Amino acid sequence: MEGHTSVTSLIIVLIAAFITPIILKRLKLNIIPVVVAEIIVGLIIGKSGFDIVEPDPWITILSTLGFIFLMFLSGVEIDFSVFKSNNKKKQMNGQKQPNSFFVASIVFGLILLVSYLISFGLELAGLVDNVFFMTLVISTISLGVVVPTLKEAEIMKTGIGQIILIVAVLADLVTMILLAVFVSFHEEGGNTWLLLLLFAAGVLLYFGGKFFRNRPFFESLSTGTVQIETRAIFALLMVLVGLSESLGAENILGAFLAGVLVSLLSPKKEIVEQLDSFGYGFLIPIFFVMVGVDLDIWALFQDKTVILLIPLLLIGLLASKLLPALVLKRWYDWKTVLGSGFILTSTLSLVVAAAEIGQRIGVINNTMASALILLAVIACIITPILFKKVFPFKEVKSTRKTVKVVGANQLTLPLTNELDKNEFEVCLFHTKKSENIDSEVDRSRFRVIGINDFSLEEMEKNDIFNTDVLVISTNNDERNYEIAKHAQELGNDHIVTRIESPALSKQLKEYNINVFSSFFSTKAMMKAMVQSPHVADIFTTAEEGLIEIEMHNRDYHQVELRRFPFLGDAIIVRIYRDNESIIPHGDTEVKFGDRLIVTGSDESIQELRDMLG
Repeated sequence: MEGHTSVTSLIIVLIAAFITPIILKRLKLNIIPVVVAEIIVGLIIGKSGFDIVEPDPWITILSTLGFIFLMFLSGVEIDFSVFKSNNKKKQMNGQKQPNSFFVASIVFGLILLVSYLISFGLELAGLVDNVFFMTLVISTISLGVVVPTLKEAEIMKTGIGQIILIVAVLADLVTMILLAVFVSFHEEGGNTWLLLLLFAAGVLLYFGGKFFRNRPFFESLSTGTVQIETRAIFALLMVLVGLSESLGAENILGAFLAGVLVSLLSPKKEIVEQLDSFGYGFLIPIFFVMVGVDLDIWALFQDKTVILLIPLLLIGLLASKLLPALVLKRWYDWKTVLGSGFILTSTLSLVVAAAEIGQRIGVINNTMASALILLAVIACIITPILFKKVFPFKEVKSTRKTVKVVGANQLTLPLTNELDKNEFEVCLFHTKKSENIDSEVDRSRFRVIGINDFSLEEMEKNDIFNTDVLVISTNNDERNYEIAKHAQELGNDHIVTRIESPALSKQLKEYNINVFSSFFSTKAMMKAMVQSPHVADIFTTAEEGLIEIEMHNRDYHQVELRRFPFLGDAIIVRIYRDNESIIPHGDTEVKFGDRLIVTGSDESIQELRDMLG
């Protein structure tokens, strides 16, 4: 009977996790983070609601693994390229753009200071017992809420977006480390110096992973049923979690460190997507549903101190982020400053972690732990809404993409004239020594911007890396490789580079950089002409080619292709949806955000673009 109850409870939790995003979608409540909704659903089926879930070993183990995996993915989520100094001389309202890392560091330092002052005041009022612990709770910021919100608002790559992102990353790193140090100091027999062993082990594992990841032997084990990279990541996670517990630290610190190491090793995009799918599709929802299940709101509000504490802490959370955000007023308007403060108030994962740990080591009681979790849920609901209400989004965004081409030759010079001027704004850069340009090309027909040389410093000086698409085609493979890698480290996500060397080409492809080779492209085209001449004809016809059109018209969302009012002579040859490649048929439904690969006359393609854009 006990086993039956155990399985029943687990099934209830899994079903609750399954239906939660469906309910959000149907009710159009996309403004609420899914993890917050999972906690609310847990409240409904748990102690605060119908109380139909009974704790058992299965749920406890899966929930713990979900917690560990959440901290692991928090580490993986950190993009360390944001810490690189950005010296681009952008102008904004006649003023130089601030150094993102420097300003973010000041803001986060002030967040810690204000959080400490608020915690000290709460201790004087007799509402909290430990100032340091409460400082960590108040200063946390949720990357899991900040990153999706910035992406949705399309401000991730802007100056203010980078500042907000770096503040959130610093908060994630620093508060996690300080929490581990606090636990080590607080627990009997704890030794902070042992944490150095954990970090030393992390450094050794990082260099070991860096040494082995590109070895041909391991690459041969990355396909089929072996998937050696995925096995290595899970082995790394469990080794550091086990080592963390053995050294008297929290297991989540080991999990977080494992995620950081994976992020530093720049895993393939497919691997990260698999990890996200496994974590957010299975383990992590169980953890958040169980957080809600274990919360007893009715018992919580029987304590008058808690009723007073929650609004005070909410005000404290807002003050700890809004006051430091005033630093941004030097460069931005009031709406931008207030909006930044609101989104930085979003906090969830680390507050839940701190509440669980604080309760275990006796710093707070069960009531206070529940109050902190409820506070995090409230903050995660209201602050993204306030951010979207206040932040001054640009109502009209330029639809033209900036394309900067490095290196003028027979391939790149015609490109500047052949790209659609309505879709792309193209700039071509070459060294001022005109003799370096192919002699066969009439340079007078093209506008080329002269730079002193192709050094990274000269390119940054000329703001070349600040672009939507970067095309690199100098006459030196090593130089092209160096420029492409540097551009990716600066955050450019659409890079096209010319590499003739197979070895260098393979390395860049592993970093998801688009590579083309004159020799191999020509050979592939000749092969296509022999094997599939009609397919090759699409690429060689002057008037027609393959064009990508993004579907942004919600009037045609989930409309079948056969019901489209106009296609002309345009043919849709492929549809890309997220990571899915779809061969279209008449009954294929086009969805918002799809990327359609089409061919046809210029007129038909332009009409289709106007209709779907």
